[in-house]
Amino acid sequence: MRRQFFTSTTALVLLLGAGNAYAGMDEAKVFLDAEIGDMSTLDRAAQEAEMQWFIDAAKPFAGMDIKVVSETLTTHEYESKTLAKAFTDITGIKVTHDLIGEGDVIEKLQTQMQSGENIFDAYVNDTDLVGTHWRYQQARNLADFMANEGKDVTNPGLDLKDFIGMPFATAPDGSFYQLPDQQFANLYWFRYDWFNDEKNKADFKAKYGYDLGVPVNWSAYEDIAAFFTGREIDGKKVYGHMDYGKKAPDLGWRFTDAWLSMAGNGDKGLPNGKPVDEWGIKVDEKSRPVGSCVARGGDTNGPAAVYSITKYLDWLKAYAPPEAQGMTFYDSGPVPAQGAIAQQMFWYTAFTADMVKEGLPVVNEDGTPKWRMAPSPHGVYWKEGMKLGYQDAGSWTILKSTPDDRAKAAWLYAQFVTSKTVDVKKSHVGLTFIRESTIQDKSFTERAPKLGGLIEFYRSPARVQWSPTGPNVPDYPKLAQLWWQAVGDASSGAKSAQEAMDSLCAEQENVMERIERSGVQGDIGPKMAEETSLEEQNAAAVAAGNLAPQLKIENEKDKPITVNYDELIKSWQK
Repeated sequence: MRRQFFTSTTALVLLLGAGNAYAGMDEAKVFLDAEIGDMSTLDRAAQEAEMQWFIDAAKPFAGMDIKVVSETLTTHEYESKTLAKAFTDITGIKVTHDLIGEGDVIEKLQTQMQSGENIFDAYVNDTDLVGTHWRYQQARNLADFMANEGKDVTNPGLDLKDFIGMPFATAPDGSFYQLPDQQFANLYWFRYDWFNDEKNKADFKAKYGYDLGVPVNWSAYEDIAAFFTGREIDGKKVYGHMDYGKKAPDLGWRFTDAWLSMAGNGDKGLPNGKPVDEWGIKVDEKSRPVGSCVARGGDTNGPAAVYSITKYLDWLKAYAPPEAQGMTFYDSGPVPAQGAIAQQMFWYTAFTADMVKEGLPVVNEDGTPKWRMAPSPHGVYWKEGMKLGYQDAGSWTILKSTPDDRAKAAWLYAQFVTSKTVDVKKSHVGLTFIRESTIQDKSFTERAPKLGGLIEFYRSPARVQWSPTGPNVPDYPKLAQLWWQAVGDASSGAKSAQEAMDSLCAEQENVMERIERSGVQGDIGPKMAEETSLEEQNAAAVAAGNLAPQLKIENEKDKPITVNYDELIKSWQK
């Protein structure tokens, strides 16, 4: 249901306290005139009232220099280059917003957690780490912070209920440890124009006996990939699939970013399966990790996970350009925009801005895209009620090792760059949505036809099936690095899919066992379970009303299903 926008000028002015204009408001007015205008869910008077609150709250910290860091994304570049300067001009707090690689962000965060040295005053890191932050208790509990020492620097107009990613930042204890700053989903991408070409439709129907459309399941995706691969369209040889396979750290994201959940790994539950999540990690009733391998009730090496790796390898070799096997995530990203790819299942909406640029082979002369995005198809092990894909939620995190005054100043900046005053404009720049009010803003209704289904997806009921890594993962930095090495062995042919996942789950359990022995996570850390057979673990799961680990399905090629894209959009709008 569409939330009511808090745009009442009178109410917001009373709530925040208009105060008298003084040094800072002149700078705020310049910023609002030059950068924001009416590109906000707040009217001008409410924008000024919110800026006045920041000016007043920042007084004790005027002249302080703070440092924050995030990965290099378009959204964060806008914050670093434009919003950081505006915040400094308006509040007198000088903020340096560094941009580094995602892996480097995690490394710096990990170093600060281990050493206690205050490297950065705040981090934008994914809510994939919420289980880590909750268990190690090195990150500030923001719910407690807002109610206590940070109360005087918490914006009364912050409106947490407006943030669509709050469930992702919330730990099993019910508290939240992070504040979403940008979000993007991993969806299905396809050439809408090719799918609606009458000859393509007729040829596909003649060959496969059903209509060419958005694939609902992996069987249909596979048929479509086979159909387009090798065809010549617009003078180019085209491919029915795109991916990447180089053994490098970013190969891990390819799988931890919910590829296994799309196949049907883990249990039902939103935003993440429980007791077994999409990494295949099982937790007990106290949310303590008890295993990763099927022998302990996990699912990292179960039939669904092995099926997911097998399909990844088969499709990469059979239906993607040959050079894709040697590409990294960064190499492969621009390829669909070059005009020779029919569809891609593993496609981040963060690429949207780069896929709608004038002059690209995938953009019409009127600026509308020749492509669309849609929900990802699911594998044969997937059941209704499971998550269906990944949603990145880069979120503000403040560690306990950061002194209180610096934490407060950083918290003010985090709230400024996520405020209702600036969020619509920021979202138009980066297309990474965090607020429901922004998603529903009329400016995005107007822009929607040029964004290939992005707005329709974020306004749809399907959105909740896309979520980040959940709290079952007890130490994201340590465990995530295991994935690319294990899957890389399968991708290179050094190991079979089963061998790779057997190795991965064993390595994950080794890390969890070390954490358990150390006692550093106390009574919410790992407590490894006894080992039994897959069949016994499956029987116990079914008896408890759960799914994972599932037994192998002998025929993993189920009946292919497609849906007409335009009818799908209409069903959402109903």
